Amino acid sequence: MRISELETPAVVIDLDIMERNLKRVAGYAKSYDLRLRPHTKTHKIPALGRLQLEHGAIGLTVAKVGEAEVMAQSGTPDLLVAYPVIGRKKLDRLMEVAKKTRLTVSLDSLFAARQLSDAARSARVPVSVLAEADVGMGRVGVTPGEELNELGRQIARLPYLNLEGIAFYPGHIRTAQGEGAEELAELASLVQWMISEWKRAALPLNVVSGGSTPLLWQSHQIPGMNEIRPGTYIFNDKNVWLASQACQLDDCAASVLVTVVSTARPRQVIIDGGSKTFSSDRLAGTSEMSFGYVVDAPEAVFFKMNEEHGYIDLKRTECEFAVGDRLRIIPNHICVVMNLHEHVYGVRGGEVVEIWKVEGRGKLQ
Repeated sequence: MRISELETPAVVIDLDIMERNLKRVAGYAKSYDLRLRPHTKTHKIPALGRLQLEHGAIGLTVAKVGEAEVMAQSGTPDLLVAYPVIGRKKLDRLMEVAKKTRLTVSLDSLFAARQLSDAARSARVPVSVLAEADVGMGRVGVTPGEELNELGRQIARLPYLNLEGIAFYPGHIRTAQGEGAEELAELASLVQWMISEWKRAALPLNVVSGGSTPLLWQSHQIPGMNEIRPGTYIFNDKNVWLASQACQLDDCAASVLVTVVSTARPRQVIIDGGSKTFSSDRLAGTSEMSFGYVVDAPEAVFFKMNEEHGYIDLKRTECEFAVGDRLRIIPNHICVVMNLHEHVYGVRGGEVVEIWKVEGRGKLQ
């Protein structure tokens, strides 16, 4: 099938670019002896999880139990749930996953650890645990130092839990450029101190898991971190390209194919993709009112959305479009876009060669 035959709106993945991204990151991780454990929240597709494993990943990362159930289908030998799992029903489901693959959970409370221990004991299946530290984002995680160490001691005492080390997420640092470079240096010092305090407490430290796509290429500058969990790198998006400066435009593998459905207003077109198609996320770190990069008219501004309508301002460009024309738009945040689409299409050249069901979409529980 040709791309021109696709119904729109449709998420289109350039397979050549995606595979180049996978190879490049796998090579980087190997060269710095970093365990690569990609976060699958970006693609939500078991087949792509398998592809990441084939490119050197040691395992995969998910956030929710529903995602773990889906991603177990990838055949991953190792699965990290980078989220505190609370509630017996969820934990019972998670134990079924633990019977199929080695399972690790990151958490930040004794409450979560006790519930996990009880579920693991009932299922008679051991679970590995990472104690979650907050290194600046203020979301989950306890304070590094004695509070983190005490959490580690408590986890280590619980039956059927194997304490493996520390997890953290530096999501507050959106770029390694400018002020971000100073924040990165502060993060490196904090992590180094956190590890030294953990070791002084004589706690197990096989894994120090962190990293993100914005800081992907600086991962080796964080002493002691031996595992990285980037997610967006498989496709990249406008945020990674322009806000984080962690990739180039040519590294953006995913775009949304849309059709112009109206040109009724001068120098404006309406496309058949709105808030049900694109993420409402703005470009990180700016006040720019734009929901994506219009590949076919770079100066155009995708400035407004309703549920089914996207508004594109053409005043800054000489490009002209007619009803029925098709455009490609690189979204600000591809992870959310993937969660809105039932199927996505892998393409080479002008041909659609793969159709994937987004099996992890909507898996919020």
